[in-house]
Amino acid sequence: MEWLSAENVVAVGTALLGIVASGVMVWYERRVPRRKRIGYRVQMDNPIGDDVRSGRANRRLGLFDEVPGMSDATLVLLRIENDGSQSIADNDYTGRELHGLTAVFTDRTIRGVSVTQPVGTDHLMDHFTPAAGLGYDGNTLRIPRVPLNPRDHFKLLVLLSGGDVGCPIRLIGGIRDGEVHPNRSATPDDKAPLFSRASRLITIMLTVCVVTLAAIVVLRDDSPPPIGCARGTLTVTGSTAFAPVVEEVGKKYARDCEGAQVTVDPHGSTAGVRELEATGLAAKNGSPAVVALSDGPKPSDMPQLRENRIAVSVFAIVVNNGVRLKNLSTADVRRLYRGEITNWKQLGGPDLAVHLVSRDANSGTRQVFQRRVLKRGEIANSSVDCVHKDDPTAPVIRCELDSTDQVLTQVAELPGAIGYSELTLASGAKGLHTLDLDGHPPSVDAIEHGTSDYPYREIEYAYTYGQPPADSLASSFLTYLSRGNGQDVIRTHGHIPCWTPEGLKLCA
Repeated sequence: MEWLSAENVVAVGTALLGIVASGVMVWYERRVPRRKRIGYRVQMDNPIGDDVRSGRANRRLGLFDEVPGMSDATLVLLRIENDGSQSIADNDYTGRELHGLTAVFTDRTIRGVSVTQPVGTDHLMDHFTPAAGLGYDGNTLRIPRVPLNPRDHFKLLVLLSGGDVGCPIRLIGGIRDGEVHPNRSATPDDKAPLFSRASRLITIMLTVCVVTLAAIVVLRDDSPPPIGCARGTLTVTGSTAFAPVVEEVGKKYARDCEGAQVTVDPHGSTAGVRELEATGLAAKNGSPAVVALSDGPKPSDMPQLRENRIAVSVFAIVVNNGVRLKNLSTADVRRLYRGEITNWKQLGGPDLAVHLVSRDANSGTRQVFQRRVLKRGEIANSSVDCVHKDDPTAPVIRCELDSTDQVLTQVAELPGAIGYSELTLASGAKGLHTLDLDGHPPSVDAIEHGTSDYPYREIEYAYTYGQPPADSLASSFLTYLSRGNGQDVIRTHGHIPCWTPEGLKLCA
């Protein structure tokens, strides 16, 4: 994804604009003239008597217990604050009485009042005098016309008797061009709200929505696939050893490229390339939508087939775990597959008969084994079930199977069995183990870094009939497989991609 694309710049700019707008709202709320507001909140309403009507009986000593009428006494802390954006002067109170506000404590009787104010507002105390209207009668407290700058406040600690904790408390009065209202918060802090509840909600919602929108746009991967997509259907046939790679790459391509369908139908390398040739000869419109994978180069009698080098595949010789050998020389392997060694004890192994489990003639894995290790073909097949010798004159039991999975299963189950397989599949199989050749382990890393002469390896080819059009699905898929996202899948399955610096040397 290009982070500096025009769409992303717009998205991030929108997010920043939303945040700035939120800040402007805060500034506007605090600085632009608005209605004058006095808010009040009850920060404490606690019993100090032992009347169980309150639900919280107390124990008392001293004055609380000696003064009459204290059995149902309560203490209320009432905070009164200027939570608007304008100062309130003494003449802003609209009542006709001397005092400015009236606090009513329902069902309770006022016994005493104490006024407190925060640090730096000592001038407010000059207004709390009887001459200014401060006084109480029954359940009514008269509060003077106290001038308040924005965010100024004072508190009234009121001693009451009668009634229960939680009885309604109201502040009554009028403000010119403003209002007196209760605040919902009852936290005992000394800070007035920065801005109104509605403004807070609007600011938070705006910020969250805009930032979320920007994140969705920026993180959404709208970039096209690294390789140009093509629609249609494609059949991939050939190598069974390389089939797991192509199956996974085919699924990834179909997810990245809408309208593409890749079908993998492996039948062996030789069968695959011959099927491709037959399909190409029968096609009337040039190159058919078929790709054949082969473990090694095609036969020389198929000049119409065009090769694409995809990866280096590493293969391994495998033996049943009952054969506790770890290394064989290539000379001993050749003797085994010429039928000269019939029992593993001839090579220092256990007293077990040798069973050669091979692939059929269409197998690229077998052809690579014969070309790279044996330097010749294998001996004739002598068994159908890999256990009993059908040809009494054969020196050793040898059978042929149709797939790598069948070979691995048979070798794992049959004592004394030996076979060959693609390395990654062999490494994950149970009941068998791989053999080193001439002291070289079947290691992809060692081969890739040029530190091993392990011989049982081959280039994996992908063939098409002629040159497919550049905009065809076959062409797009092969590019995706060899140079695009398919390279990661190739490496994950234990192969070396040809289009890497190391792979270019090995595939040359």
